[in-house]
Amino acid sequence: MRIIAGTARGRRLKAPRGDSVRPTADRAREALFSILATRIAGARVFDLCAGTGAVGLEALSRGAELAIFVERDRAALEALRANVAACGAADRSAIHETDVVAFLEGAGRPGPRDLVFADPPWAGDLGERILALLGGAPPGLFVLEHDSRRPPAPGAGSLGLLRTVVHGDTGLSFYENTGPP
Repeated sequence: MRIIAGTARGRRLKAPRGDSVRPTADRAREALFSILATRIAGARVFDLCAGTGAVGLEALSRGAELAIFVERDRAALEALRANVAACGAADRSAIHETDVVAFLEGAGRPGPRDLVFADPPWAGDLGERILALLGGAPPGLFVLEHDSRRPPAPGAGSLGLLRTVVHGDTGLSFYENTGPP
């Protein structure tokens, strides 16, 4: 796993051993950033259930202003911290060691024009819970990575599904929040 483009292009990323983290594959990240190309420069990017931080670090490499990582798994946090340091992104990163639901219910709610990416465990309903919490947030774009064999939720609150892109087992569903904050 590596950074695909930008200032940290080619930088290899560490991942914890075992199956507690399922990093977003290079091809899926490449497709994601092709779609998001015009939204990255200067953006504040939230990488929820960040794992290795590959998505947030890719965004920083491509010109995002700040990446906010939320992760609770200790092994993933160790890899995430090492990856942020290796990419020279510590001054443009914030790492929150907490549960994503607690983060979103607290002071961590994204603001206007933020790009939010979440890659929760595919089993269970955490993706839908995150979607519901972001349904009342200010306008912005939310991308949910999920098992492509499960249909994405149609939306929540003022957050509506724009499109879903499939790469093998990985589904990337894009939601836009255009309602009032």
